[in-house]
Amino acid sequence: MPKIRVLLIDDAVVIRRLVGDVLNADPGIEVVGTAANGRIGLAKIPQVNPDLVTLDMEMPEMDGLETLKALRKTYPKLPVIMFSTLTARGAAATFDALALGANDYVTKPANVGSVAAAIERVREELVPKIKAFCPHLAVQPPSPVAVSPVRPVARPAPPRLPPSRIELVAIGASTGGPNALAAVLPALPADFPVPIVIVQHMPPVFTRSMADRLNAQAAIGVSEATAGESLQAGHAYVAPGDFHMTLGRDAVGAKIRLHQGPPENSCRPAVDVLFRSVAESFGGRVLAVILTGMGKDGLNGCQNLRDAGAQILAQDEATSVVWGMPGFVARSGLADQVLPLDRMASEITRRARLGRSLPLPV
Repeated sequence: MPKIRVLLIDDAVVIRRLVGDVLNADPGIEVVGTAANGRIGLAKIPQVNPDLVTLDMEMPEMDGLETLKALRKTYPKLPVIMFSTLTARGAAATFDALALGANDYVTKPANVGSVAAAIERVREELVPKIKAFCPHLAVQPPSPVAVSPVRPVARPAPPRLPPSRIELVAIGASTGGPNALAAVLPALPADFPVPIVIVQHMPPVFTRSMADRLNAQAAIGVSEATAGESLQAGHAYVAPGDFHMTLGRDAVGAKIRLHQGPPENSCRPAVDVLFRSVAESFGGRVLAVILTGMGKDGLNGCQNLRDAGAQILAQDEATSVVWGMPGFVARSGLADQVLPLDRMASEITRRARLGRSLPLPV
C-alpha cells in the first residue's frame, strides 16, 4: 500500500527537520517535500503531489493564512493541518484558518523543554491526525501479538423510553468541532430554554478564544466555564483547556466544577467525564449531542446517559470532518437520531422545547 505523502511548509529549518524525521520514521508516511514559505510551498504542490500539507502560521513573504486562501482556490479538498502557537494571537489565527478551510491544527513543537519532548508531541498529536485525514492510505505496522477487535459497546443499550423532560444540553466535539459549533450555536434562538455545557478538545487559551468568538456570533450567551458558576438557561459553557468539567448540585441549583484529574481517552477536558457527571446530576433529563471528532471519547458517557433515559443525537458521517466520536455512538445503537450538521440546531431546539413542555418527573 502506498505511503501518505506529506508536504511540510514552515520557515524554521529546525521544525522542518524535526517534524520530517518523526514523520519519515512512521512506516505509513513519507515527507515528499519541504518549503520555507507559502509561495514556495504552493509552487511545490503540483510537483510533489502531496496527500496532505502541514502549514505554519507565521512565515515571511506569504504567511499561513494567505497561503491557505490561495491553496483552497486550486485544491479545495487537499487536507491541511496548521501549526499553531499556544498564545492568544496563535489561537485567533487558528480559528481564522479553520474558517478558511483548514482541516485541523496542532500546537507547534517548540518550547516544550527538550528535543525528546518535541518529538513525542509530534508523534502523539500530528501522526494520528495525518492518518485520520488519509484513511484510505493509512497503514499500521503488524502487531507481534494478536489483538482482539475493539467492541464499540460492552453491554446492550436499554429499551427506548418515551421522551423525557429536558433540563440540560451536553455537547462533545473534537476534530472539526470549532466549525461545527460555529454552525450549531449561532443557529439556536435567543430564548433557548435550557443551559448548554460543551467539551471541545482544545488546549488552554484556545477554549477561551473559541468561546469569545461564538459569543459574538450567537444569540445565546457563550463563555468559558469557571468553577462554582451556576448554570443559566440560554447560555453555553465551554470547558477550559486542561481542565475536566463536571456538574454538581446544591440548594440553589446546578453548578460547574473543574478539576485536573488524569486525562481520559488521552483528553483533558474529556467528554466522558462531563457526560458521566451529567448522568449523575440530571439523570435522563438531558439531551446529549456528539459532533465530529477523532477517537471514541463520549462513547462510555453516552452509555451512562442512555442507561439513565437521556436522548442522544450524533452527527452523520457525510458532514463530519472525522466520523470517530459520533461514529462510535451511532454504530453502537446509542443515538436516537444521526443527523447532518445543518439539521442539528433545529433538532436540538425542537427537542429542548418539547422536553421543557413535559411535566417534571415524579
